[in-house]
Amino acid sequence: MLRRSQATSEDHRGTPEDPGRVVTLIARDHWESLTDQHAQAPPTVWGAAYRIAAKDAAEMREYLDIREINGYSMQYTPFHVSGKATTPTGSSDISAQDTALAGAIHCLVYIGLPDNPQFLGPQDPQALAEKIVRSRGPSGENVEYLLGLEKALNGLSTDSGDEHVSDLASRCRKILASEGVTSIGVDHIPRTDNREETEK
Repeated sequence: MLRRSQATSEDHRGTPEDPGRVVTLIARDHWESLTDQHAQAPPTVWGAAYRIAAKDAAEMREYLDIREINGYSMQYTPFHVSGKATTPTGSSDISAQDTALAGAIHCLVYIGLPDNPQFLGPQDPQALAEKIVRSRGPSGENVEYLLGLEKALNGLSTDSGDEHVSDLASRCRKILASEGVTSIGVDHIPRTDNREETEK
């Protein structure tokens, strides 16, 4: 799989009249059939996996279905724990024992498929950045989402940055700077758990 900003957002980072843009995971074999201006993709897609207690699983699944089902389809995929990854508290690397125990976790993900109603396919990067800068929805500014995603990905590991996301973030910063907006950053963006509660 790989990560691309090829999905619209009508209910979080945009509106039905003016949808924003959000990332989705795309199956690599499908991506290889597309014409993508970000033609290179790393062999590994970094992310975070969460273990949900059995007593909370049904409630969480219902929440995720409501949140994600408009533009995504559910699939299971192996998730490999990296010894270079940091813990949620930002402490040192996960132990080798934890990595060995985890192995490949059978993980539920929501990915973009061509027949999903919000799936767009490849976008011109500069036009995409312009769209992101201009879009906003009930959950906030589209550009905040992008910059927060970039920060979160870079914080997973020294190797976890995403070239596609970072390129778009850089383009957005340049657009904002050209308009005299010089204080854009992610320090003011609420923590993910707070944002999740807002979007829920």
